[in-house]
Amino acid sequence: MKIKNTLIASIVGAASLVGTMASADALRVGVEGAYPPFSQKEADGSLSGFDIDIALALCEELNRECELVEQEWDGMIPALVAKKYDAIVASMSITEDRKKRVDFSEKYYFTPSRFIAKEGASFDMTPEGTKGVKIGVLRGTTLQCHVEKTFPEADLRLYNTQEDVFADLVTGRLDMQLNNTLGALDGFLNTDQGKGFAFYGPDVDDAECLGEGTGIAVRKGDPLAGELTAAIAAIRADGTYATINDKYFDVDIYGK
Repeated sequence: MKIKNTLIASIVGAASLVGTMASADALRVGVEGAYPPFSQKEADGSLSGFDIDIALALCEELNRECELVEQEWDGMIPALVAKKYDAIVASMSITEDRKKRVDFSEKYYFTPSRFIAKEGASFDMTPEGTKGVKIGVLRGTTLQCHVEKTFPEADLRLYNTQEDVFADLVTGRLDMQLNNTLGALDGFLNTDQGKGFAFYGPDVDDAECLGEGTGIAVRKGDPLAGELTAAIAAIRADGTYATINDKYFDVDIYGK
């Protein structure tokens, strides 16, 4: 699966409105800005990426102004509950644990996750065989859940940004890391930084931790979840979703 690196100038321009005064009817959307190709910051400080495009498209479908609010990953749900914003569009997997705290729209994409290690690496991927193996993941993610559950003796190291995970993998501070396959390809393996590294092992099969697709989180009981589900269906039906998908990926990431 080859990921396209195309960035759309119109989206970058729209996303640069982050932090400006929004109308009373604005939809405030929590985004991360540190998870390419789903969200990243450009040199001029504007936001771009698949999640950003989807957020803007959904706001347009709902006929609401879009106010993008940057938030570090591990504070995403607390900031939503605290009403810092109204919805999270940040590649958040729908899991049973998260559904105890927030409501979700239906999924807007589904992609697998895999480990990454140096080319030619050999690890015994059992609880005993990974004792002491340094594995890096983003803090507070479904990936953390999987490693803690499946490899309890591993030396799990938690990070606030994906860029920091990749940096420590390159310097040898980590033996492996676990990531979404598409994010890993565009953000690391297909870059100069990722030379000498490769996916290790098959797709991770763990519905309990990794969830049932990626959805948009809202506060408990907020009817916005249903509105966003309808908006997702609408942009898929009118071709907007496919257009956004094809700007970043050579495969349909919506899944089955």
